[in-house]
Amino acid sequence: MTDRLTPEQRHRVMSRIYGKGTKPELKVRQWLWRHGYRYRLNVKSVPGKPDIVMRRYRTAIFVNGCFWHGHHVETFQETSLQMVNSKCCKIPQTNREFWVNKIKRNQERDQKNYQLLHDNGWQVIVIWECQLTPKRIEETMLRVELLLNEHFLALHQPKVIPYDVQETPISIAAEEENYGKR
Repeated sequence: MTDRLTPEQRHRVMSRIYGKGTKPELKVRQWLWRHGYRYRLNVKSVPGKPDIVMRRYRTAIFVNGCFWHGHHVETFQETSLQMVNSKCCKIPQTNREFWVNKIKRNQERDQKNYQLLHDNGWQVIVIWECQLTPKRIEETMLRVELLLNEHFLALHQPKVIPYDVQETPISIAAEEENYGKR
């Protein structure tokens, strides 16, 4: 099938789609703010310009639309047009080649950005649009909170100096005797 719109019409339609301040992103931001987490939005200095940046936690959060980033779609290498729909991502039948290529480029760019962030010591959390339905949002955000706190603790864990008990034995009885004399 070919596209029903002319290239100029398609360009006009596509140019009006924004990637910032989407409803799924607002849901995540509101939940984080209500639970005391502070963040910055779309920080250009962080690779990939994540939707939400939490420097204190050294975490970048991407809130991805299932369609635009090809959530759970299967691609086959034999032909460039082979992409199988998933529950939450339906590839349009009109102008299919364009959409398949666009989604593949988005996925490749995402992987490159995630790897770059990971190599620079950042934790990357990807939240999909389908995980933010009213039934699933609380479970999803509690998992995000758990990941944030685990990563924060790992980053701020004090250096532990190993102490070998065999080198200097401490007598508990001697400690108890000295306790009363202080």
